[in-house]
Amino acid sequence: MTGRPQRPTALVTGGNRGIGRAIAEGLVGLGHRVVIGVRDLEAGRAAAEEIGAQAVRLDVARLDGLAASVEKIGGVDVLVNNAGVLIDTNMLEDPGAFHMSIDVMFRGPYELIRAVTPHMRAQGWGRIVNVSSGWGSFGEGLEGPGAYGVAKAALNALTKALVRDLPPGVKINAVDPGWVRTRMGGEGATRSPEEGADTALWLADLPEDGPTGRFFRDGLSVRW
Repeated sequence: MTGRPQRPTALVTGGNRGIGRAIAEGLVGLGHRVVIGVRDLEAGRAAAEEIGAQAVRLDVARLDGLAASVEKIGGVDVLVNNAGVLIDTNMLEDPGAFHMSIDVMFRGPYELIRAVTPHMRAQGWGRIVNVSSGWGSFGEGLEGPGAYGVAKAALNALTKALVRDLPPGVKINAVDPGWVRTRMGGEGATRSPEEGADTALWLADLPEDGPTGRFFRDGLSVRW
């Protein structure tokens, strides 16, 4: 066991804008080597250059290509599953949107976790942060667009259940960033991307006695 690396490598999916970009920029500021996973590599490289990060082509919905994208980065010490889609349609009438939501916000994160875990196991240290939502909380009524809430609820369940299967030294938590002014959240949202990123940044670099398998908002544990 080697423990926390001096300069951890972090992968942030959907890190070219919004909350993902704020998380990526915050991790750069904390001294991490940061790689943002993006679908459009040219745009991703431009965003990465602005914040002092790198970019890799990574489409979370293309499950068969995720392991190869992770391999290009090298060992990932911190994984932030941030990429998301918000499609407000009837789940029974639009199965394509439902499957896309599940792929991007549940199956993709699962496959990425599988891809990064061998490295984390080898060094005895890793941090996984799943960016979720209050709309994925049964405790808050599972509100919002149906497919989005179902996918986030599944991501929450994965966060809680994976604790038993992750290797020693690897912590996994979910975070609700709140209503953030992004392309998805809209201009009327109450929080800046930086405010939405705060708790995710804390979870990405937890100390050895930090929590695992929990759901947080503003640094406080909230109901699943």
